[in-house]
Amino acid sequence: MFDLLAPSLAWAEEAAAPAAGGNGLGGLLQGPLPMLVLMFAIFYFLLIRPQQKKAKQHKELLANLRKGDEVITSGGIYGKITGITNDMVVMEIAPQVRIKIARGHVAGLATESAPAAAPAADKEKK
Repeated sequence: MFDLLAPSLAWAEEAAAPAAGGNGLGGLLQGPLPMLVLMFAIFYFLLIRPQQKKAKQHKELLANLRKGDEVITSGGIYGKITGITNDMVVMEIAPQVRIKIARGHVAGLATESAPAAAPAADKEKK
């Protein structure tokens, strides 16, 4: 007997709920849409936006490369720019040793302290 009455009670409760509270903004905020919007916002501010800023800075760096700049490549090679074209950079990595690399593989400007720090650390160990 109880099984026969249970479905009718459930239908009665569902019908009474919209009349009491309405189906306004509260019902919308409980759905999956706000969670998707929140997840997109988190991904944008934590992943997409910083990556776009970094790409913009790298593009500006490549546009401002000049002959004589000390740079480091994405492969970790330090050198001085001796020639530059639209898509290629000629670097001198040792006296009379020059290599050609793609302009996009310049990772950044090399600071004077980075290459000099390694020999200084070796002198301290001795």
